[in-house]
Amino acid sequence: MKVGILGSGPVGQALGRGFIAKRGDEVKIGTRSPDKLDDWVAEVGEAGSAGTPEEAASFAELAVVATGWSGTESAIELAGPDNLAGKVVIDVTNPLDHSSDGPPRLAVGHTDSAGEQVQRWLPHARVVKAFNIVGNTQMVDPDFPDGPPTMFICGDDDAAKADVTRVCADFGWPVSDIGGIDKARYLEPMAMVWVMDAIRGQGFARAFKMLVK
Repeated sequence: MKVGILGSGPVGQALGRGFIAKRGDEVKIGTRSPDKLDDWVAEVGEAGSAGTPEEAASFAELAVVATGWSGTESAIELAGPDNLAGKVVIDVTNPLDHSSDGPPRLAVGHTDSAGEQVQRWLPHARVVKAFNIVGNTQMVDPDFPDGPPTMFICGDDDAAKADVTRVCADFGWPVSDIGGIDKARYLEPMAMVWVMDAIRGQGFARAFKMLVK
């Protein structure tokens, strides 16, 4: 499968490695400055490449939005929403506001979410929220003493969620589907729980696990 990733930071690069190493996919990361990914491309080999956001979106059979929140709408505009029409789009974003001193806070919440905004910006794509509740070092092959944690996902398209569930399984994650894309209103605050716990516990190698009796 051809995977296009919007966002060239640690999250996009980590997921790109995962798609190549765990699934044998081809990956193109879209960024305003493709040259800054020369080292990543050299690391992953011929299955990985870098281009503009528009090139990554056009290339994609499955897409990932892994941008910092402040640049997400711009990245989608540069990618061209029509280039992602009909495609599964994994939204990994969290609407973090870093404008004040101290820990970040959510810029969107209660009656809206980043996931819903991404779906509105991509009205003809099939957006699924996933991978926003864990750090990039544990997104692929999460390694914890008590076994694999749980990836919570949401989205309006059941077939798209089935595709994303298979991606999660390939990356080592059991999945809990919590409903439509509006349920991102709960997953994004959940990410803040992870952030606050990581800051107070002095470590980001942590994740959530759903226990069922």
